[in-house]
Amino acid sequence: MKNLTNNVQLIGNLGNTPELKEFESGKKIVNFSLATTDSYVNQQGQKIKDTQWHNIVAWGKTAEFINNYVDKGNRVAVSGKLVHRSYTDKDSQTRYITEIVVTEILMLTPKAEAEAA
Repeated sequence: MKNLTNNVQLIGNLGNTPELKEFESGKKIVNFSLATTDSYVNQQGQKIKDTQWHNIVAWGKTAEFINNYVDKGNRVAVSGKLVHRSYTDKDSQTRYITEIVVTEILMLTPKAEAEAA
């Protein structure tokens, strides 16, 4: 049960092309956004789609895999942990961000194929 303390699993579509960065130390990181969409019927009987956007980060071999095989619009399943952090922007303002640090990724179908199904 220890692995359940901070575990996030999402299925969604990439909103942008993953961006790979390599540090002087040799470590690699990739960032991208992931859209998940739920739907429900409101009180008026209308079907409503609710899309949430998630900031995704991956390191090392996972980052390399994503950079080589995943592209904007692809449907993927990710598993990882939720991380909250802060940083100071160029205007010296403190900004807060929530990210999912991915430990596993599974390729599903490209967006065009998923929408046709």
